[in-house]
Amino acid sequence: MSPLDESRLVGSDRVLAVLKELARHADGAGLEELTRAIGSPKPTVHRALGSLRRAGLADQDARGHYVLGDEFLRMAFAHHEARPEHVRVRPVLESLAAHFGETSHYAVLDGREVVYRAKVDPPTGAVRLTSTIGGRNPAHATAVGKLLLAHRLTTRADVAAWAGTAELVRRTPRTRCTVEDLHRDLARTREQGYATDDQENETGVNCLALPVFLTSPSAPSGALSISALAYRTPLPALVEALGVVRGLLGSMGEAR
Repeated sequence: MSPLDESRLVGSDRVLAVLKELARHADGAGLEELTRAIGSPKPTVHRALGSLRRAGLADQDARGHYVLGDEFLRMAFAHHEARPEHVRVRPVLESLAAHFGETSHYAVLDGREVVYRAKVDPPTGAVRLTSTIGGRNPAHATAVGKLLLAHRLTTRADVAAWAGTAELVRRTPRTRCTVEDLHRDLARTREQGYATDDQENETGVNCLALPVFLTSPSAPSGALSISALAYRTPLPALVEALGVVRGLLGSMGEAR
């Protein structure tokens, strides 16, 4: 972080600047280090730290380094736990729908199916998809489903055990309905970091999906997708715009 312009930091701004800088140091930071990072006089930073400590938002460890306080962590985690996933991801879905002029979804895996937790239609356009919040589709036939399965079924044996003896539903002539085909598709998905649905769930509709990490730093809580009418936005166009999707998704799309 570059030193902040002292003239722009007044009153509570200084306290918040110290709090934000403190959050960058999981192992704590000394007064000198914080002073250099923020660019304010040492007495000013020290007073801000005093305010944060009185509120329980900062503390000092045995080394004398400043760390985030237990009260701050309690509030942050309580807010995180109480905030529904669909509320957190909806601004991204809205941005994607507006950018592409197509429908965006957020879905989670439930056994052999995906469940749509959020959906945003484009602001304009007469043709809309029939998917609904709470609706379900076969996981193996959708980009969101294959994306999530790829993180869980990492071997052919895993795929075979998941498929079991029941026949995989063929939604269209392009649906992957054999263990071999699905295993190859999931392996490709892991390698690429995204999944596609090339009219495999619904004829005339293709899809690009990426993982979303909301509740775990390593396992996706769900997947986000852009579902487009093939004649309007061909699958290659969605894949070419992968960087745009990742940019809008931001840190929610990054495993840590």
